[in-house]
Amino acid sequence: MTTVKLKSKEERRIQRGHPWVFSNEIERIPALAPGELVDVLDHGERFVGRGYLNPRTLIAVRILTRRQEEIDAAFFREKIATARALRERLGFGDSFRAIFSEGDGLPGLIVDKYADTLVIQSSTAGIDRLLTDAIIPALQDVYSPQVIVLRNDTASRELEGLEQEKRVVFGAVAGPVEIEECGIRYHVDVLEGQKTGFFFDQRENRQALKDVVKGRRTLDCFCYVGAWSLNAARFGAADVLGIDASQKAVDLATSNASLNSLNARFLAADVFDELRRLEKERERFGCIILDPPAFVKSRAKVREALKGYKEINLRAMKLLEPGGALITCSCSHHIDQELFKEMLIDAAHSAGRQARLLEMRSQARDHPMLLAARETQYLKCAVLLID
Repeated sequence: MTTVKLKSKEERRIQRGHPWVFSNEIERIPALAPGELVDVLDHGERFVGRGYLNPRTLIAVRILTRRQEEIDAAFFREKIATARALRERLGFGDSFRAIFSEGDGLPGLIVDKYADTLVIQSSTAGIDRLLTDAIIPALQDVYSPQVIVLRNDTASRELEGLEQEKRVVFGAVAGPVEIEECGIRYHVDVLEGQKTGFFFDQRENRQALKDVVKGRRTLDCFCYVGAWSLNAARFGAADVLGIDASQKAVDLATSNASLNSLNARFLAADVFDELRRLEKERERFGCIILDPPAFVKSRAKVREALKGYKEINLRAMKLLEPGGALITCSCSHHIDQELFKEMLIDAAHSAGRQARLLEMRSQARDHPMLLAARETQYLKCAVLLID
């Protein structure tokens, strides 16, 4: 096994549980192909962990284990089975995030389970090298899926020197997959939908609508396939309107409403433009949900992203009736909870409104956060009352 040696005094963060080793923390990066396995040693040449190396990226090594063990199908089978047991213990049904990257000890790997279909996302060269011979066989052993889909179409793969691809590697996809979450059924497009097709990370946050939407006119912005909207309708919202820029998403959301016999309307429109139009027409809502895609992909773009977050939040605040509820989210790990709250304070001030925080929520428990790696806590969901 090739070794990489850390510079003096660079081992503490890694020994305390963080799985990333940055290139500037290594004395000399060996000339290996991206994705090859290496042992990480501290400056005194004591073993720290075993992982895979990419000499081309800022995160040079991602640690898979703190033991000197084989990284093979048996290794992944144990990790995947442990992750499944956790979901079962926590009461998840037939569809959930099966592997959450660092949170399940497998950095670079995402697996979502949609009934009998598994959708895999590999974001690193190390995971890519292990997919065919180790990871996919292990997933088949643990889950016995009917279908396996690769959704390796994320922009982050370019940083690793990987091509984007999207294909079915086992079984066949005949159309949208039907799943159930918290009593609501959804049709999910695992081949063409956003990310892997659905957003499991908001599962528990959507249930928080139960206490705030009853009898209230509700606006769901960036509604995608309608999960927030349908939960609002289920919990007794008086009228539900969902908005998304994608006509495909709106069509699927409309289909999902019909599938569940729930009253919700959906509109294909630019959310920013529509919020301005609704304000101009003096529309008012009792509850507004803001669950936008990540506005920031890198730390250098944080200031620009905060302007976008502030814009939609202050416009939403202006549209709320006194005492109305705002459920507002950010899924970028580059904007931490405190920065997100500061933005909301600024938005409330600019809107001439007073905001009270009922609770600050995070991602669902099938997205476990690695305590030593704050980057794994990416989702913020604030439940506010706007006076």
